[in-house]
Amino acid sequence: MDTYRCILSKRDIRSFTDKPIAEEVLHKILNGGRMSGSSRNRQPWRFVVVRDRERLTSLARFGRFAQHVATAAAAVAIVIDDAGYAFDAGRCVQNMMLSGWNFGVASCPATPHQQDEAKRFLEIPLGKTLPIILSFGYARASGRGPIERAALRILAGRGRQPLDSLVFWERYGNAKPLDHRV
Repeated sequence: MDTYRCILSKRDIRSFTDKPIAEEVLHKILNGGRMSGSSRNRQPWRFVVVRDRERLTSLARFGRFAQHVATAAAAVAIVIDDAGYAFDAGRCVQNMMLSGWNFGVASCPATPHQQDEAKRFLEIPLGKTLPIILSFGYARASGRGPIERAALRILAGRGRQPLDSLVFWERYGNAKPLDHRV
């Protein structure tokens, strides 16, 4: 898939089919995360992959909006050395999500709000941080699931802000119309 098209077409999906992700594809998703840039090349991340249905269901309980983890084919918990590496973790997460989308695998991030309980469940060592859990799976073909429908009701009409409203030139507030052929 063309990179730009991949970025523009990627959406967070929260309803998955029961189809498993091929081992080779899952490895490519993980490798996409591994290859992310990081400050001073520290590579502060480790990945805990969960595929067992009962464990996925349990893992979903650690976040207020993480129900999609329970129906995923796989979840990847991103573990970093400390919260100071959150920027690097974000880069890693985005690479994994785009890598998955390249192979037709949908994804959605979740925040584990019950951090300590989630870390105990995954047996993450003390001193490590668990900023995000990614769910991966194949999107349901039969339309949006109940989570997406609820989110759409809440977010109806929001869409994406126009690029002109986000870009300033040389200093904040100095806007000029952009060429809209992007």
